[in-house]
Amino acid sequence: MKQLFILLSAFLLASCQEFLTRDPENEIGSEEFMRTENDLVLYTNGFLQRHMPDEETLAWGDQYSDNIATRTSTQFLIGDNWGPDEQGGWGGGASGKWSELRNVNYFLDNLPKARSNVSDATYRHYEGVGRFWRAYFYYSMVRTFGDVPWYDSEIDIADADQLYKPRDSREFVMDKILEDLNFAAENCSAEDRYVRSSTLINKWVVLAFKSRVCLFEGTYRNYHEELGLKASAPKFLREAVSAAEELMTTGPYRLVNNPANVATQYRSLFTSENLNTTEVILGLSFRTDVRMHSITWKLFSASFGNNWSLTQPFVNQYLMLDGSRFTDLPGYEQKTYREVFENRDRRLEQTVISPSYTRRISGAVRRDAPNFALTSTGYQPIKWALDDDVHVGLATANNSIPMFRYAEVLLNYAEAKAELGEMDVPEWDRSIRLLRERAGVNGAPPAAYDPYLAAYYQHQTTDKWILEVRRERGVELVFENVRYDDIMRWRMGELLEKTWQGIYIPQKGEVYDLNGDGAPDLSVVDAEPPANQRIPGVAYVVLGSVYRLSEGDRGNLEFGFSQGRRWLDKKYLRPIPTSARQVNPALGQNPGWER
Repeated sequence: MKQLFILLSAFLLASCQEFLTRDPENEIGSEEFMRTENDLVLYTNGFLQRHMPDEETLAWGDQYSDNIATRTSTQFLIGDNWGPDEQGGWGGGASGKWSELRNVNYFLDNLPKARSNVSDATYRHYEGVGRFWRAYFYYSMVRTFGDVPWYDSEIDIADADQLYKPRDSREFVMDKILEDLNFAAENCSAEDRYVRSSTLINKWVVLAFKSRVCLFEGTYRNYHEELGLKASAPKFLREAVSAAEELMTTGPYRLVNNPANVATQYRSLFTSENLNTTEVILGLSFRTDVRMHSITWKLFSASFGNNWSLTQPFVNQYLMLDGSRFTDLPGYEQKTYREVFENRDRRLEQTVISPSYTRRISGAVRRDAPNFALTSTGYQPIKWALDDDVHVGLATANNSIPMFRYAEVLLNYAEAKAELGEMDVPEWDRSIRLLRERAGVNGAPPAAYDPYLAAYYQHQTTDKWILEVRRERGVELVFENVRYDDIMRWRMGELLEKTWQGIYIPQKGEVYDLNGDGAPDLSVVDAEPPANQRIPGVAYVVLGSVYRLSEGDRGNLEFGFSQGRRWLDKKYLRPIPTSARQVNPALGQNPGWER
């Protein structure tokens, strides 16, 4: 065992040195490469391929948040069994996380080779691109681990002080991230050749990302008082406002908004083959027979997907078309599936299957109801799905995937203003009103805070502006890989352990036609009936260890109570992996994860 430990330590030591010191494995004649603009294009295109999240991360990144029920949960949220031995996301080596930083720093260190061969503007643009990706890497690491060691150049293999130094403070690293983003925002180009496809890093991408990063850090410091950084929260919130406002004022983007298309325009952003460059600032491009994915297959597969479903408490937050609150309606708690969709924010029916939803099944277009082999709550998502079952069982979906949208920039602006106490009608009108009216909702500002939302967020605030921005953020950005981070920065981790509630069932044992097409769809029962007594087309949801009704024989369908999800405050940060600490004990450990 001792020999095994020595061998393992030697391997990890070599990896630690390698990930920060070795030249990139795909170098192209390192002495001569990176001397022309074409070399810079080739190298930075590699950043796009390696560093950007893939389509499934963007579509399912929020699957373990508060508003999405899943068939299975992540082990990180189950009980208190997760620890440093299970944690990844740190390792060295050519495929390890830190190799991303090494590639960026190699690029920045070698960029001067091209200075005499490219224009000053081109040089500064590519330095900005490199610094953008360094900020992108470190933002991910800070969100995950908090304090991390900062490196802004390649490390000499003999420099033990740097290789094995302690972690730098969150405060220091976030200031360095801000420096990189400010440089990139000032120097990355806004020329059409970098902007028109919405697939390359440019000035507007940097500003959109900066608004996200600074909102995250400002609110994280504000709500996580244990850090002792609350006094510096406004600095980041003002930087978020500044970045968003510059993009809103001088950028080329706007919301896709044609009143004639109110029933389809929101969802079209996520189901179109071409990225809608009117609103999408950066995204992943897909093409039929060239580059395709399996998102539709996973949404409509009982085995391949994870039964992603919206919860009733979240669906309750969608407004009525006249701008009033659904939760102010008498008896809203007992509204049936069909009633829930009546006169609601048009984004609801473009996010989950509604009573009017149709898709092509076996070549014919027909109405489709929630399938309880695919959903656990009855609110089955379609936001990323193509409405044709030809894609089920095949990775043939061709819809392109937005990563940064102008809508998020408006939300970042509004939330930062609200958190600063500077939100009022003018700020509302240039941000939240636009989003609501695009969805067919009266965009008038709130007269008072919403007690339902205040209770949902555990009475953390009764500020009407903050609560309404949170409502809008949830509705607009659902399934877009931001919700989990929102919950973390708001210090609302307890929401992740709640039992998920689904559609209201007036009476168990009855058979329900969910979408009103004349065909029965669902019955909630104590035991599944014998085969000869089953009604064709009906899904029988059996109460017991997996499902229950909130009121015994009626009520909201409840799911997930047997998964053992448990929130502990130490989970706001992940543990430093054991393997990393074996190599460098100076890294220390995050609070609560010491063993």
